[in-house]
Order: sequence, then C-alpha cells, then structure tokens
Amino acid sequence: MKKAIIFLMITVLVTASLSCMFAATAAEAPAEQAQAVPAEEKTNDVTGTKAVAAAIVVGVAAAAGAVSMTVAIAGSTGAMARQPEAAGKINSAMMLGLVFIETAIIYALIVAVLIIFVL
Repeated sequence: MKKAIIFLMITVLVTASLSCMFAATAAEAPAEQAQAVPAEEKTNDVTGTKAVAAAIVVGVAAAAGAVSMTVAIAGSTGAMARQPEAAGKINSAMMLGLVFIETAIIYALIVAVLIIFVL
C-alpha cells in the first residue's frame, strides 16, 4: 500500500512539473514571434495549457479517488468477513464513504470545467 501511495505522489509531482514546464515555454515566446502571430493563435496556446491543467486536475482526483475507494472497499469486506452479523451497518457506512469520495472527484471535474471555460 505504501508503494502505491509513493508511486501516486511521484506521478503527481512529475505531472505538475511537466505542466509548469509547458506553461513556461508557452509564456516565453520571443517578442518578434509574438508580433508575427495572430491573436487567434495566441489564444490556442492558452487553451492548450488550460487543457493540460484540466487533465491534471481530473487525472489526479480520479487516481486518488480510485485508490481511496479500493482501500475503503477492502476494509469493509474484511470487516464483513470478520463480523457477518454487522454486514448491513458496515455496508451502509461504506456506501456513504464512497459517495463522499465520488463527490470529491466530481468537484475536481467541475474545477476542470471552470479552468477550461472561465479562466
């Protein structure tokens, strides 16, 4: 489990550094090139950066949600195996937890949509 969390953290850091690198290269266009490029193409550069940022937001949230859902389901099935008479309560608590985890992922999707269309 610790290996999966460490791998997820490394993936997030690498993805974040790559997105910062893409944003920096888009912002560091030479002055002569900036004058020669029409305004429509400049917005396309920003749109590409927004798309990368939105993909990172949704990807990280989905990966973290998948890992946390896996941990929750594994824990609840283990608890149900130990105490079958409490399976109903454990199942309802697990479902409530899964709903909260999925809500966090949906919020990340909303943030990604806001990044693309509002910013």
